[in-house]
Amino acid sequence: MTPATAQGLDAVILDYNGVIGLQPTTDQWIRLARTALWPEDLPAFQNAFWNARCAYDAGQLSGLAYWATVLGHHPGARRLRELRDADTDMWTSTDDRVVEVLEYAHAFGLPLVLLSNAPRHLSDVLDRHPWRRLMTHASYSARLQVCKPDPAAYQHAMNATGVRDPQRVLFVDDRADNCHAARRLGLRTLHYTGRPTDLAAALQSPN
Repeated sequence: MTPATAQGLDAVILDYNGVIGLQPTTDQWIRLARTALWPEDLPAFQNAFWNARCAYDAGQLSGLAYWATVLGHHPGARRLRELRDADTDMWTSTDDRVVEVLEYAHAFGLPLVLLSNAPRHLSDVLDRHPWRRLMTHASYSARLQVCKPDPAAYQHAMNATGVRDPQRVLFVDDRADNCHAARRLGLRTLHYTGRPTDLAAALQSPN
């Protein structure tokens, strides 16, 4: 990998889940559903989980309010802790291959900024992970009070890079809609589909 600044790239904004972080396994989803005492219908549980997630990620719902919305009733204090822990566990496994690519970029002095839709507790846990030291700044939706693809989220991350020209910043996300929103703001984008070689190539590409 050659220094990206020589290739017209001054900074990178990275999503966490689906890029640095691995997607949850079916077993992890089942564990969470069982912790929630959900009937044996995983798709229905996942639908309830995601329907309220944006508000939770944006810091508009507390953990208690979020899980009460998902379940349709307030969990007790013990179950709430168990749900929070099982939920957090689903999102904290990282792709070592991606981290290795970012290690190279960091070694060359390329600023890396995290922009993640994540609730507050998960944000605090991610900040303690070893890969976090590679980031010059980390922006989490719960702290920003706004989620991608809202333009305000991207603008905050752009400000954190210190780069004025969005065409000299690469945005990496596994969701196409988030990439489309970034592109409308002038950022270069990589729709990441699980191949670290694509990320490595994008960090070297002048295009």
